[in-house]
Amino acid sequence: MKKILTVTFSPALDKSTSVENIVPDHKLRCTEPVFEPGGGGINVSRALKKLGCDSIAIYAKGGYTGTMLKQLLDEEEIIQHPINTQRPTRENFIVVENATNLQYRYGMPSPELSVDEVKMFMDAFRSYEDVGYIVVSGSTPKGVTSDFFIQLSGYCFSNGIKLIGDTSGQMLKTMIQHGVYLIKPNFKELCELSGKDIKNVNEQVEAAQKILSDYSVHIIVVSLGASGAMLVSSNEVHHVGAPSVKRKSTVGAGDSMVAGMVYALVHGWPLQEVLKFGIACGSAATMNSGTQLCKKQDVELLYNWLKQQ
Repeated sequence: MKKILTVTFSPALDKSTSVENIVPDHKLRCTEPVFEPGGGGINVSRALKKLGCDSIAIYAKGGYTGTMLKQLLDEEEIIQHPINTQRPTRENFIVVENATNLQYRYGMPSPELSVDEVKMFMDAFRSYEDVGYIVVSGSTPKGVTSDFFIQLSGYCFSNGIKLIGDTSGQMLKTMIQHGVYLIKPNFKELCELSGKDIKNVNEQVEAAQKILSDYSVHIIVVSLGASGAMLVSSNEVHHVGAPSVKRKSTVGAGDSMVAGMVYALVHGWPLQEVLKFGIACGSAATMNSGTQLCKKQDVELLYNWLKQQ
């Protein structure tokens, strides 16, 4: 099987805890904190590992938080290629209020990457042979410019690598302009890419198809939250609703969905099954608290249910 590389420019050390009630100006007694590795591409690699598929996580690592992040990934037996940076890896903080079961998520800003550090990412890609997929997921910090994504798109095209982008803003626009195999915008991002105020399912399909015809994209998967997701390619359109599950946390659900789709693509599944398996993985992730991502047994149960619909 060809190698899968995941890319995380802005990883995080995720800390999660819970309190009975969140009250201002009071000292709140928290439960024992849980530390987990976080960041888009890292979560994709972690979810792929849970599904029984190895990948190589390429990510920025700095300071004591970066060291702890690497140790946590070592414990999960994730194959890694850390890019050492001068600035420390950021931290995120997640608090669940037990009385309401509401989740409060505090995301710290991404540290800027230097020109040399960004170059090391491209050097890392080139150091691997027989690569089938490069998955870029998560936020893009200062220092990572549009020129980098143009260079990455060209590298993937020249080497027959399928580039998957789960990012947003200008970087997502750059990727569709210069070549990407699959993107996963949400509904709002689809509206932004199409420049239209989309009002119904037919307009969603039309907007996705126009992006496919106007730009260099092969597959668009639009995540629709509780409504599931829609997949559009040059000759296929599929919409699959999300299964009803008891949600504990939405952290990492999108990354789990990407991991599920990559797993299915690597194994040559039809696109409709790619979408179903991705939705099963994303839904399974919401069944767990904190940032635990999906569990294989939950994925299998939900996927079997979706196949029968």
